[in-house]
Amino acid sequence: MSIPAPTSVRVERSRDTARGISTSLDANGTLVCNSIELPGRLGGVSITLNQNEVTAICGPNGAGKSSLLTSLAGLVPLASGEVRLDGELMASLALDDRARRVGYLPQQAELAWDISVETLAGLGRLPWKLGAEADRAAIDRALGAMQLEDLRHRPLSKLSGGERARAMLARVLAGEPCWLLADEPLANLDLAHQIALLDHFRALAGQGLGVVLVLHDLAQAMNRTDRVVVLQQGRVVADGAPTEALSEAVIAKVWGVSARWLGEVGARALVV
Repeated sequence: MSIPAPTSVRVERSRDTARGISTSLDANGTLVCNSIELPGRLGGVSITLNQNEVTAICGPNGAGKSSLLTSLAGLVPLASGEVRLDGELMASLALDDRARRVGYLPQQAELAWDISVETLAGLGRLPWKLGAEADRAAIDRALGAMQLEDLRHRPLSKLSGGERARAMLARVLAGEPCWLLADEPLANLDLAHQIALLDHFRALAGQGLGVVLVLHDLAQAMNRTDRVVVLQQGRVVADGAPTEALSEAVIAKVWGVSARWLGEVGARALVV
């Protein structure tokens, strides 16, 4: 199974001068949270994320992974601290500007309407207003990337769980964001589509996007991401290269499991 490389994502994308919208990707772009707190969920988390990287957020259930992701996306009010996107305070950004720059895929997305796959992908274009031709091209690229061209007219109710997951991601990709934040994007996908999707994320990062994923599969995080942030009880307990952040010692401490990594770097398997 192979998801096509994202050749449509360019380091310099269009500019709508009438609206003052710039969509160029800055290879030095950052997404920063400074001492953010959510009562009962996050306790003083500070991290700096970079474009051109695939970062995995890992941790046991209830560690605060989804809370951190929604905070980074600017979707929840913080008790304290701040989130900055390329130096700008996230809370001060206009909603349409934020939506153009940050694409967010929730863990469970429910829609009230039984719309087609193509219509769903088109929702990702709502913040842009660049015209039908630009929207059509972006939608076609997103559907192609997720191998959904033949399903574009199929209603969501007729999709399998894996097809629906890919359709939801196509909506985010159609928005052509500079940052892609996805909460457990591998859920409901078979192994072939998991690997293909992770390869696609890496290709996107190579073209300038910042990709941040909540992952439960530690082997996928070890082998297919650039950086891992480990949370425990709402705090960062490890942050760095996968071989360091997911060491056997960290796994024993955070997950309470005695495990060993086998195999070479890039193809490691976790044995319990």
